[in-house]
Amino acid sequence: MKNPNNDFIRRRLRSIKFAIKGIWLLATTENSIKAQITFGIIATIAGFYFDISMTEWMIQCLIIGVVLVAEALNTAIEKVADFIHPDYHEKIGFIKDIAAGAPAFAAFTSLIIACIIYLPKIIAIL
Repeated sequence: MKNPNNDFIRRRLRSIKFAIKGIWLLATTENSIKAQITFGIIATIAGFYFDISMTEWMIQCLIIGVVLVAEALNTAIEKVADFIHPDYHEKIGFIKDIAAGAPAFAAFTSLIIACIIYLPKIIAIL
């Protein structure tokens, strides 16, 4: 008799494989994701340099993840829109502009969080 748990585990492993493939495709082909990964690495290095607290680490990791998720979703929406209507179309442009707002919100929020975490530490050094 076939064990239904084995199928469940196999399906989850396939899902993880597809997710890792998606992360790889984003990280190797999309300039916006490459830029955000670079900023995330810089923020992580700054976190070690300034010895930020556990709470600050949690908030910083969370916002790095939020920015990357927003960029990934924006990329997916843009790719679908381009697939559906490859030529310029006013409504598709409107949809893509709205989608681009999501990572912009996340990036602005990350800048505010970075200022809250790092400005007092930088000022203390000066």
